[in-house]
Amino acid sequence: MASKSASGLKDAGVRWVQKVSSAPAFARVAPHVIPALDRAVHRMTRGKVLLSAQLLPGIVLTATGARSGVPRRTPLACMPEEGGRSWLLIGSNFGRTDHPAWTANLLAHPDAVISWKGEDIPVTARLLQGEERATAWKELLRFWPPYATYQARVEREIRVFRIARRR
Repeated sequence: MASKSASGLKDAGVRWVQKVSSAPAFARVAPHVIPALDRAVHRMTRGKVLLSAQLLPGIVLTATGARSGVPRRTPLACMPEEGGRSWLLIGSNFGRTDHPAWTANLLAHPDAVISWKGEDIPVTARLLQGEERATAWKELLRFWPPYATYQARVEREIRVFRIARRR
């Protein structure tokens, strides 16, 4: 009985966060606050904790800057696939009008490294298009419904990447 109550509270909390994260005000504030907090906590815990991952699975992506050539660390929500062999990344940018910079970095330099549950993993990214993107998008909407709100808010097609462990 206690576990059902705890589960019900968690579900209510997730629904509340989904509602809040769909609000336009969240899109204005979150990009400035959440990544900074995530980077700080991730660094302090030596890669073991990512605050935003308490709600959604998350990684810290280290990708080479498209123009600068400098490594850039970006905390991101992700959807794990194949038991941790690949992940979907969505360039929602919290429903803001521009593509996030990390997507341009992956387009220019698809080899990257992610920190996943405290482990650094070399990966290669691939932009999904056509039917493959449509299939992944449906899965992402089941995973986190606010992505539909983000897409409705912008004219651009939100970029979806599959990153997979390098062999």
